[in-house]
Amino acid sequence: MGPPRPAGVPTQPSVLRLSSRLTWEEARDPLHADIDVNKTCGVGPGLPFANAVRALDSTMGVVGLVPCAVGGTTIAEWARGGKLYDQMVRRAGAAVREGGGGVVRAVLWYQGESDTVSQADAESYRGNLETLFSDFRDDLNSPALPIIQACLIAFHVAIASGMGPLVGTVREAQMEVRVPMVWTVDAMGLHLEADGLHLTTDAQVQLGKMLAQAFVKTTLQSPSPVVRYSNAAPNHKPFYGGGWVFGHLLLSAFVGIWRQMSVS
Repeated sequence: MGPPRPAGVPTQPSVLRLSSRLTWEEARDPLHADIDVNKTCGVGPGLPFANAVRALDSTMGVVGLVPCAVGGTTIAEWARGGKLYDQMVRRAGAAVREGGGGVVRAVLWYQGESDTVSQADAESYRGNLETLFSDFRDDLNSPALPIIQACLIAFHVAIASGMGPLVGTVREAQMEVRVPMVWTVDAMGLHLEADGLHLTTDAQVQLGKMLAQAFVKTTLQSPSPVVRYSNAAPNHKPFYGGGWVFGHLLLSAFVGIWRQMSVS
């Protein structure tokens, strides 16, 4: 018998979320409604990811999602010592303390659109991202914590309002990250809303499934050191790289800390 289910957690749901009050509740979209309070939050890839992981692995227990995303933010705003970083670490710690024996299993990361406006932001993106990943692992005392990031879509149409001209620079930086146990899922080819910026609901669901496939293949099964998942169109050449670079996820600044919780 495992540790007891955390106090206040419903008895039936298999996918939970950590609320802004640091309590567990049944996961429902929008996952970030009480986290990213200044934005209108909709369907994201987090819940489809959790459901797909459970479908792919029948032995999976209760899955806990820890939403931390705040839209419209640059990578510099997530640096150690800042409000967003401190909140992310605090929520991760609370998830473990309140989790009834669960462990942090992975981080989902989809961010970067706000770094495509300034040349300085775009050119410093890779270094800032690698530092962020390393700092977060240090502060969680988890040097091998898997991180799955989703790579931005490079647009082949006119750049929409709010999106800068340096998407390619940021995408290249994401693809070139050289940090162990980081994998990259390429969002290229997923359908966009009419604004040319945000993924459609169906695309968010598809992205969640892509992230789940990456997670299962690279952390629950024997990981392949040089693999990238892509939904690219046939004429789009997939990216490949050396090291342990592979894949990950969401709009402006989504962080999902995924946990498997032990239950009685």
